[in-house]
Amino acid sequence: MKILVVGGAGYIGSVCAELLLDEGHSVSIFDNLSEGHPAAIDSRAHFTEGDLQDRKLVDKTLSEQKPDAVMHFAANALVGESMQNPSKYFRNNVANGINLLDAMVAARVGKIIFSSTCAIFGLPEKLPIEEATPKQPINPYGESKLAFEKILRWYDQIHRVKFVSLRYFNAAGASANFGEDHRCETHLIPNVLKVALGEKENVEIFGTDYETPDGTCIRDYIHIFDLAQAHMLALGSSKSEVYNLGTGGGASVRQVVESCRKITGRKIEVVEKSRRPGDPPRLIATSEKIKRGLGWNPRFQSLDAIIESAWKWHQKFPHGYGD
Repeated sequence: MKILVVGGAGYIGSVCAELLLDEGHSVSIFDNLSEGHPAAIDSRAHFTEGDLQDRKLVDKTLSEQKPDAVMHFAANALVGESMQNPSKYFRNNVANGINLLDAMVAARVGKIIFSSTCAIFGLPEKLPIEEATPKQPINPYGESKLAFEKILRWYDQIHRVKFVSLRYFNAAGASANFGEDHRCETHLIPNVLKVALGEKENVEIFGTDYETPDGTCIRDYIHIFDLAQAHMLALGSSKSEVYNLGTGGGASVRQVVESCRKITGRKIEVVEKSRRPGDPPRLIATSEKIKRGLGWNPRFQSLDAIIESAWKWHQKFPHGYGD
């Protein structure tokens, strides 16, 4: 198939583009490089530097590339920033996403795989989180993703644009070539590994008095390869659908730090701080629906295996992509 990967120079988009190419698909990448990196663009892919805000360029790209499907990763994704600048999140994640959908309709591209998030659920009352769990986002980031999911349903009904919305929990790990390098790094595993690399003095733990076995928050980590595999399977879906993507397990902040110490063999200093507002004690998904519906079977269930792949990449690229 011919696939347009929007946001393909970012963390998840780069690994998905790599896997698509490895499996013989033709890939075009569209990215404004505000968060992505030139070095994260697979050399086998066709690249267009551009912004979804530029409707003419989006139209031109879709009409020239004529993809069979679009994978959409080009969202802003910092919860804290969304609370300070909601306009940025609604403009890019919603309005610019509509530009993409309208261009797809004009070019008669009938399939989109959407990078959604567990943030649409807010603070769930029951665990594990199912697809039907009530959606009550507590920040503009989650609200913007939920709004776009609703828009996708209308474009399916009116324009017959089929979609698969994949609601990520905590993506982690790396392929041999591409890994996690955010300009503003908020994710736990890369921040812990930066301490192991000597790039940071310590890692901060926000809250040690939660009602969990060791007092720290528990999150569901999913390997980036397994995440990418779910996108490959979603291409074969004949109907519009939504799926949660997690492992159904979970690891606490302290467990992540201990695993990083074991894998790296390095000393990792910890500074304990008070809770951050809005952090739920546990976020764990059930992914039974995508396993039944698309035959998804995550290979990397072990936290150690996820961290080991990330550590190999960070050793290879100690300063990230360096741009």
